[in-house]
Amino acid sequence: MPDARRPQRHPSSRQYDGFGAWDRNNNDTAWDAIAGDDRFSDRVSPSTAPARAEDLSGLAPAFIEVGAAETFRDEAVEYALRIWATGGQAELHVWAGGYHGFAGFSPEAEVSRAAVAARESWLRRTLRLDG
Repeated sequence: MPDARRPQRHPSSRQYDGFGAWDRNNNDTAWDAIAGDDRFSDRVSPSTAPARAEDLSGLAPAFIEVGAAETFRDEAVEYALRIWATGGQAELHVWAGGYHGFAGFSPEAEVSRAAVAARESWLRRTLRLDG
């Protein structure tokens, strides 16, 4: 989950505000529900908001996917960059035309099928389920 202390820090959080399956309004509601009065404080732990973690070294391999047309796009890319900076493993997919939840809302779309295939491939490779 992104970091609510820095709302609208990234261009995508402004570009996709006010439309789509998930926007800043939905995000505010979710943050209020999860963090309550602690939302803008340092009392929200990195286990609740991984973007708040100072040190991302030692994480398990991460699969990060995001639609190119959604509010979390830039934060997802930044999270992958931070993992790579520590020498960690992350596979990042930014799906052109994808909006928040696109694979679930539009499962027959070509981009959705590609996203599901990439996710399943990563799981097979990471868990060594092939051969």
